[in-house]
Amino acid sequence: MQSSISPSLASPYTITTSTTCTGYDMFLLEGDSDAVPYKLASPRFLPKPCEAKSDGVEETASGESILLNEQTLEHELQTAIQEENYAQAAKLRDSLRVLQENSKASVLAANARFYNSFRHGDLAAMQSLWSKGENVCVVHPGVSGISGYDLVMGSWEFVWADYEFPLGIEVEDVQVHVRGDVGYVTCTEMVKTKGSSWGRQFVTNVFEKIDGQWFICIHHASYV
Repeated sequence: MQSSISPSLASPYTITTSTTCTGYDMFLLEGDSDAVPYKLASPRFLPKPCEAKSDGVEETASGESILLNEQTLEHELQTAIQEENYAQAAKLRDSLRVLQENSKASVLAANARFYNSFRHGDLAAMQSLWSKGENVCVVHPGVSGISGYDLVMGSWEFVWADYEFPLGIEVEDVQVHVRGDVGYVTCTEMVKTKGSSWGRQFVTNVFEKIDGQWFICIHHASYV
């Protein structure tokens, strides 16, 4: 089956042919030496400050630090309940609620969870982070979109099959926007896998709020 996908100008490889493996595309790339099978990169989310911009207002936030604060509050809340310190538990519960009701902070925290699972190749975590349904979609670099929860999860298994974890990625130019129960994060990823050079992708992660919790429903990564 011939591929109609154009290679990235930034890529050192040229896509020549493609085959199908377990229902997902695998491309043969012709580089400076031997042709090698190309599989989709599994990046790592390194904790670093990210710019959250919305409505012309710029603010500095860290998805990793927001996630850490949330996890710390949840742990302290459970400890206070176990110790029957209900006054402290009430204060911690209120603090946690304020953090979770901050929509942009919550979306950034959900984005951090997504990249944590990505970094470690943690399929169980990835499964819990996605919205369930046929409307979800993933577009890995260089291939067509895959829709439907089961197929999307299968694609992550395929992506991660032959890599050693954790893998690396630097994230730049992060922006978060929220409108009602839908939020999205855009960023530029600089991806590096073992034995490879840095690759650059533009990413859009779309989240939807279901029963008070943010789930990812679209992940789209394209070469730039």
